[in-house]
Amino acid sequence: CLADEAAVLLLYSLVHGNADFLEYVLVRTDLDTLLMPILEILYNAPKRTSNQIYMLLITLLILSQDSTFNASIHKLVLPAVPWYKERRLNHTSLGSLMVIVLIRTVKYNLSRLQDVYLHTNCLATLANMAPHVHRLDAYASQGLVSLFHMLSRKFAKLAKLQNDKLQIDKVNPMEGDNVLEDVSMELHIYTDFLRIVLEIINAILTYALPRNPEVVYAVMHRQEVFQPFRNHPRFNELLENISTVLDFFNSRMDAQEMFTQLRFTYEQESHPEEFFIPYVWQLAVANCDFAFSPSKINLYSVDLPRESAYDGDANHKHQNGQLSENEVELDP
Repeated sequence: CLADEAAVLLLYSLVHGNADFLEYVLVRTDLDTLLMPILEILYNAPKRTSNQIYMLLITLLILSQDSTFNASIHKLVLPAVPWYKERRLNHTSLGSLMVIVLIRTVKYNLSRLQDVYLHTNCLATLANMAPHVHRLDAYASQGLVSLFHMLSRKFAKLAKLQNDKLQIDKVNPMEGDNVLEDVSMELHIYTDFLRIVLEIINAILTYALPRNPEVVYAVMHRQEVFQPFRNHPRFNELLENISTVLDFFNSRMDAQEMFTQLRFTYEQESHPEEFFIPYVWQLAVANCDFAFSPSKINLYSVDLPRESAYDGDANHKHQNGQLSENEVELDP
């Protein structure tokens, strides 16, 4: 009944205010019974009210505070997710689906709503889940790195805007104070978001690396997106640990002996004209607008199509072998 906002509010009230009900939810083995309707509503967030979305996100945040819950959702594999339209999700764990939907919610919020509270709840839930992630699938893993990249681009734009405003203020100190303050505040918010995403990735690599090869691959595949922040004072210690993981796997990849790639190159024969000259003239005879007499062509033997003007046409053949007015003789 979660399509009804009253039911959503009741669920939130029970999870938040009734410890016995929360424990009852957490020990169930069929967590998909509760989570799948929640995730579907979040997936269709544009059709729901903001209050409904807030209540469901807070509910997920409360559930994610339990380590057993975080471990259990990755053990439950879903045969299919019919309501997810962006791509086919077959045999995806409930935990991977939860990560995918939360990342999608953040991305949607970044482009449309820009609600800081919503961002914070989504990222906080992902951070609680991170140390317990187990075999996160490729799509979810790529989504984490993609989220960091999306936030980093917004961060870079705000940093440039702040720098531009500072340069203007040096010339006109009395202008743009409010604008600069707003930009600085937004930049601070995005700095916090970036740090939380780095914390999420770092927690997976620190506490659950052997169980998450897809996360390692996703980070290695897009490692260039982390480079601009390696010397940033808010991120350097987190990126130092991520860089250690990258350096380890990069060195192992470089050390592997690879098979020599099979590669062919084209070399022309010593007398290519033996092929190309007859071939070029064959195309000329077949496609030019004036006629040739095949009996006078000594360059190569030619088989003209049946509809040719010279196929049994008495008007163009002469007993004495002379050319008609439209015929050209070729010398070898």
